[in-house]
Amino acid sequence: MPRPKVHDESLRLRLLEAAGHTLSTQGLAALSLRRLAAEAGTSTTAVYSLFGGKPGLLKALFDEAFRRLGEHLATVTPTDDPIEDMVALGLAYRDSALADPHFYDVMFTSPKTDLPLDEESVALATAAFEQLLRLVERAVGAGTLRPEADAATVSLALWAMVHGLVSLQLRDFLPPGAGDPKVVFEAAVRANLGGWRARPGPA
Repeated sequence: MPRPKVHDESLRLRLLEAAGHTLSTQGLAALSLRRLAAEAGTSTTAVYSLFGGKPGLLKALFDEAFRRLGEHLATVTPTDDPIEDMVALGLAYRDSALADPHFYDVMFTSPKTDLPLDEESVALATAAFEQLLRLVERAVGAGTLRPEADAATVSLALWAMVHGLVSLQLRDFLPPGAGDPKVVFEAAVRANLGGWRARPGPA
């Protein structure tokens, strides 16, 4: 009988979870392969076998973070209403951050210079933003948003606001009495989009 595979996908994900937690709470300097192996109940040999070393581990962390974000964004099925699609995409972004807060931190709090990224990694990150960009382009083309609006600018403005609100919630910086964070979040997304809406012409 073949020997069971010890360094399997389950161990790989367990190591990534532990590494993401350390990176987001204590920084890159605290992320040692020996400590990571001990936390995951395995050996440094397993870490090298699965990732090839620390650079490979960091790339895998970044890729896994954006893969999970992409899975959440992919749950949004386009409809005939681009505004509602963008609201849904914002909520999916928020859901992804709340489901995997440490991976969210890996995406946005680690300097790019610390992460050995390749074309695959950049493509994963770019795809997330491009999904929003395509929705904005469709809304401008349909006349829902102002025709003079630059799709890249609108997309960046929406993403910055969504990212800011999510980050405030994750770090427990939302002020007391602000209300249900999800309700506030959706209202803010709709208000932001409202500012970009096409104005009716003169009767």
